[in-house]
Amino acid sequence: MRDNGVRMLSMSSGSNGNCYYFEGSGGAFLVDAGVSLRSLKAALQTYGIPLEHIGAVLVTHDHSDHIRNLGSFCKKLRIPVWVHPRIRHSAPMGWMTGQWLDPVARLLPENTAANILPGVTARSFDVPHDATHTVGYALEIDGRKIVIMTDIGAMTPEALAYAKEASTVIVEANYDVAMLASGPYPPELQARIRGGHGHLSNDECAAAVKEFSHEGLKNLFLCHLSAHNNTPEKALEAVGQALGESKVRLLALPRMEPSAMFEL
Repeated sequence: MRDNGVRMLSMSSGSNGNCYYFEGSGGAFLVDAGVSLRSLKAALQTYGIPLEHIGAVLVTHDHSDHIRNLGSFCKKLRIPVWVHPRIRHSAPMGWMTGQWLDPVARLLPENTAANILPGVTARSFDVPHDATHTVGYALEIDGRKIVIMTDIGAMTPEALAYAKEASTVIVEANYDVAMLASGPYPPELQARIRGGHGHLSNDECAAAVKEFSHEGLKNLFLCHLSAHNNTPEKALEAVGQALGESKVRLLALPRMEPSAMFEL
């Protein structure tokens, strides 16, 4: 176990797959399982971290880019997998995890935090997205408050309230409005993305950041950027303007490869 701070690694952040690694003094855990165990193992080996260091998995929702490899994680790691009761028996959870989820599944408690590892609590909050059910997480790791909301069609008062207390926020900045309108997606898909239960635009993300930014915010990571309807430069420009002269560390997470390991 480590005793020198909290760390985070984004394995992948986009429609191709999503997985985030967090580590504190009591061990490590994942949010979502949209990458292969082989990729995860290779990325962690760079930092001398064995797979066995991972002690839990949190699931945000049951879209394939977030749970594609959850079955193999359950089978090989055999660690607790925390899921919302509304998605525990959804069709995607069943066919993507098979028999391997049952022995390790843990239901997230309603309106309270779960103690998932020593020094780590996770409280889920509902967010609008067109999966069976979708949550963000208000995490506390060794006293540091971290909020992650990877797929969110519209910002909510509850999400904002948690972000206003966090030192690190990971939030979706999926698309640029003009790029979506002039891009390759058909009208019905465009409507789904911007309809309040799809994804958050750069402008909507910036408006939320302007509202929840506070003196204690140290890190702001933009996630789930679209490959066709956004660029890191556009996302960073929009959100950077919302932050103004703030000294917050602002970064766009890579879509298809691991990020650096960040000290939070």
